[in-house]
Amino acid sequence: MDLIAQRGRSKSRTRIIAAGILTLGLLLLRPTVASAAEMAEGEVAFILNTFSFLVWGALVMWMCAGFTMLESGAVRTKNSSMICLKNIGIFSIACLAYYVIGYNLMYVNVGDVIGSFQFFYSASPAEIDLVGGQAGAVGDVVSNGYSVLSDWFFQMVFVATTASIVSGAIAERAKMWPFFGFTLVLAAFIYPIVGAWTWGGGWLAEMGFSDFAGSTIVHSVGGWAALAGVLVIGPRLGKFRKDGTVKPTPPSNVLVVTLGIFILWLGWFGFNGGSQLALGSALDAVAMSTVLVNTNLAACAGVLAALAVSRPLLGRIDLFAGLNGAIAGLVSITAAPTHSNLYWAVIIGAIGGILCTLGIKTLERLKVDDVVGAIPAHLVCGIWGTLAATIDNPDVTFGVQLVGIIAVGAFVFAVAWLAWTLLDRTIGLRVSVQAEQMGQDVAELGMESYPEFVLMPENFDDDE
Repeated sequence: MDLIAQRGRSKSRTRIIAAGILTLGLLLLRPTVASAAEMAEGEVAFILNTFSFLVWGALVMWMCAGFTMLESGAVRTKNSSMICLKNIGIFSIACLAYYVIGYNLMYVNVGDVIGSFQFFYSASPAEIDLVGGQAGAVGDVVSNGYSVLSDWFFQMVFVATTASIVSGAIAERAKMWPFFGFTLVLAAFIYPIVGAWTWGGGWLAEMGFSDFAGSTIVHSVGGWAALAGVLVIGPRLGKFRKDGTVKPTPPSNVLVVTLGIFILWLGWFGFNGGSQLALGSALDAVAMSTVLVNTNLAACAGVLAALAVSRPLLGRIDLFAGLNGAIAGLVSITAAPTHSNLYWAVIIGAIGGILCTLGIKTLERLKVDDVVGAIPAHLVCGIWGTLAATIDNPDVTFGVQLVGIIAVGAFVFAVAWLAWTLLDRTIGLRVSVQAEQMGQDVAELGMESYPEFVLMPENFDDDE
């Protein structure tokens, strides 16, 4: 019995010692376990943020297809091929220009006005090391919160959107190469400088200027550049008759225009939703959901409001006005799609739709020829949306927003007008009268968009 009792006491002591060793081990390992958990959590957030940038960026890139459809259906069939070529050229030029210098001017070592003039952009050294097989670099990579190049990709598709706005406004009379030259200036310098003032942390950002996804930075910039362009190049032949009446130029393909609007609407979810710039937490996910819902509500309200006022303003229930009303609502909400009170999105979008329809009518009276209504939809509604960002938001002041609108407008319009004028007086901006009458597809490209159709010549004798 004594032997059995002794063995029992020995086993008890062994269990106590083992438990003590295990507890001590857990205590010693706790910092490592906690550190590993934190590292895993940070890596998950990194992956989600990066994935968000890439997916939303791809969706914004798809808006190029929307602009192509909208513009090619809005112009006469004799110019549709040229529109397709211009839009794929726009994206290519904008991408390369932003890679060579644009992003650096906008985001790298930004002072009050402008960033770095260094050329080209690349992944961070830590990311290069990680891809090269140095697993120890993962900590430095994850600490950034997202992949460097995913951010570049997301920012790049925005400048392509800005350039696309200009294309439709001056369609059917601008030569291809001068237009591409202006696109280069816009993507490499004009847009990045405005971006440095604002999103890059420059002087407007320091004042408190707020533009969540670009009502001013993207859409008004494109609108001001388009306005300068149409003023320099002038209206299409016969658009405004001698007696003061306006020659109707309805869309050649309403189905394609409508498809373009829906593609743009879809792309806008990436445009605004991705501008949350994070998807690594529950807060980010909720905020992004709010942004997408507000974006959708504003577009719907813009459509119905534009249709409601189209008869008294334009004399008819105008499909084109309704389609542009969707764009107007989307542009209007882009500066502040974060309202927790969702009815503000409806109000802001509806007012945008009305302003856009008024803008279309006003441009006709001023004899300013904007083929697709880009100036009312993007410039007018961009201004309205930037001012509307002050609604229900005490952190954003009307005065600062107004200063931003005026500063951006003055800079972009002046530089764009100078660039358009220089192009016009050097290599020539406008196609010849014969080329405009024949259409750019045949005159410049030697092809037709619809070769099985017989194009009827237009009569310009009574119009000039």
